[in-house]
Amino acid sequence: MDLRFDGVSVVLNGKTLVDRLSLPVGSGQVVGLVGPNGSGKSTALRCVYGALKPHVGAVRLGGTDLAELGSRRAARAIAALTQESSSEFDFTVTELVELGRFPHLTGNQALTARERELCRDAMDRLDVTHLAERGVLSLSGGERQRVLIARALVQEPAVLVLDEPTNHLDVRHQIELLSMLRTLGLTVLVVLHDLNLAAAVCDRIGVLSAGSLVRAGTPAEVLTADLVREVFGVEVTVVDHPLTGDPQLLYALTSDRRSSV
Repeated sequence: MDLRFDGVSVVLNGKTLVDRLSLPVGSGQVVGLVGPNGSGKSTALRCVYGALKPHVGAVRLGGTDLAELGSRRAARAIAALTQESSSEFDFTVTELVELGRFPHLTGNQALTARERELCRDAMDRLDVTHLAERGVLSLSGGERQRVLIARALVQEPAVLVLDEPTNHLDVRHQIELLSMLRTLGLTVLVVLHDLNLAAAVCDRIGVLSAGSLVRAGTPAEVLTADLVREVFGVEVTVVDHPLTGDPQLLYALTSDRRSSV
């Protein structure tokens, strides 16, 4: 199912955090949002999973304004892993993953055998099955992140929204997670700080700066040395990955910076 930002603006405390954002997220595509801190990436995501409502414009799911869809239907269609995702209660890993089925249940309805199998499959996929009986509060940041992603998958959403999902993950689990995103068949909107990971996983990338969309396109179209210099203020050399052909950014510390270390 496709998702679209249609002229979305968000104003909080008199400050425009997102300014007239228009960006399509095609059905089954992985689309990344990148940009400096404070550029509006997380604010834009909050408009997708319902934590904020646009002051102007709309976020449309399959052509329907999310404001008209209703919270329950939206919760079934959109799963989100946010920077604030956490649990203050010491659920077991299995219990927390099973909570992903909540939008599909009524009352105290028990999970079906199929739903329990779905939870086991998601835990296997995220390499957390061995943690099944552990309390969530006892987990490391990386372990907890993988559990929360498993919870999102068992929701069986049409759209998956991820805000910096590689936070706390070691290199192996970063690569496994991002590789998995390519195989889900879902519409994925993801905020990433690592531009090289974004280039490797995303079909398209939108670059934000000061709340506005600077450029959108394929990684090769977007991640140019000129744009990175303009938006991020750093010098890079862009090369093609020798195996995949994806653009990869080589950063260089300035001579002044090196001499001060």
